[in-house]
Amino acid sequence: MTGMTSTARPFLNRRLAEFGTTIFAEMSALAAATGAINLGQGFPDTDGPEEVREAAVRALRDGRGNQYPPGPGVPELRTAIADHQLRRYGLSFDPDTEVLVTAGATEAIAATLLALLEPGDEVVALEPYYDSYAACIAMAGATRVPVTLRPDPEQARFRLDLDELRDAVTGRTRLLLINTPHNPTGTVLTREELTAIAELAVERDLLVVTDEVYEHLVFDEAEHVPLATLPGMRERTVTIGSSGKTFSFTGWKVGWVTAAPGLVTAVRSAKQFLTYVSSGPFQYAVAEALALPDSYFADFRADMRVKRDLLAAGLADAGFAVFRPAGTYFVTTDIRPLGESDGFAFCRSLPERAGVVAIPNAVFYDHREEGAPFVRFAFCKRVSVLEEAATRLKALAL
Repeated sequence: MTGMTSTARPFLNRRLAEFGTTIFAEMSALAAATGAINLGQGFPDTDGPEEVREAAVRALRDGRGNQYPPGPGVPELRTAIADHQLRRYGLSFDPDTEVLVTAGATEAIAATLLALLEPGDEVVALEPYYDSYAACIAMAGATRVPVTLRPDPEQARFRLDLDELRDAVTGRTRLLLINTPHNPTGTVLTREELTAIAELAVERDLLVVTDEVYEHLVFDEAEHVPLATLPGMRERTVTIGSSGKTFSFTGWKVGWVTAAPGLVTAVRSAKQFLTYVSSGPFQYAVAEALALPDSYFADFRADMRVKRDLLAAGLADAGFAVFRPAGTYFVTTDIRPLGESDGFAFCRSLPERAGVVAIPNAVFYDHREEGAPFVRFAFCKRVSVLEEAATRLKALAL
């Protein structure tokens, strides 16, 4: 009897061999095992607006979306997305040809990269980056080229070196993958920085994929500027949005793509072989959510700003160097003032030391040494939870 020779080689293909279980799964399991406060994974611990949740219940009861919804998304949601882009940013999209609903922003990223990239293409992305970027680029057979955001301790933020970005573009570069507001650093790219990116894209005839899921989470003087609003960018930009971060229903997984018709058609061609469709009843609810008055978005930002300030102050009191985020709901910290330098080791020991879970930023870097001393905490939690976390973290300063 012959042996099964297939077991002599790894089952996972070479393109994905570097990607194991995500750090989020590891740290969430650690939180559950130790009873630690989970400030690692970015999901709220309360639901979003009651009227939006009831809209989903109503859709379920009325039988809307319980069967397969239309491939591009239900018309009500596509229209609401187009209305939102016009009302907020002056961007006009045809809901029938320029809007595509996806299973969250993660599928939007995957479908977009699978649709637009050929094996051997290069993708310039801002490092550190959301971990799915690297995996999706690999699945497309393309090569990622990271441009590192550098810490600026004086300004307590991370900065983009525009010269480094320009130098990263080669004859093999197919697209730029831009994320603003930026996860995990909390940086919000300025209008001047985005204008330089737009000029580079036009000059080198590049596509741009822009992840804007935190568009409604900008603080203080920061301004979210959609790249598609800048000269020459409307026809070459794929904009990715999501309801999860804005309305605190991350489990619904409702995201979207807005772009010129040819780009949307390309992305839809890939998306139809991923989930095909998803989140039927929730699509109707998100359509109602996007039509909420401006006061909702203002109150949401104000609430998150209070939570940001609470956690940032607690982290500073515990001895961390804190990079105060201008956007998102994450705070990046430097652990070197605590006498530490290895973010992985620090995060794996933190639940036992302080009863709190965080994420090592190095997992978001190709150049792991660049991210080694940085650790990310999420502040999208109840005030009482953040206060307890801050109290626990003070043990590190003793």
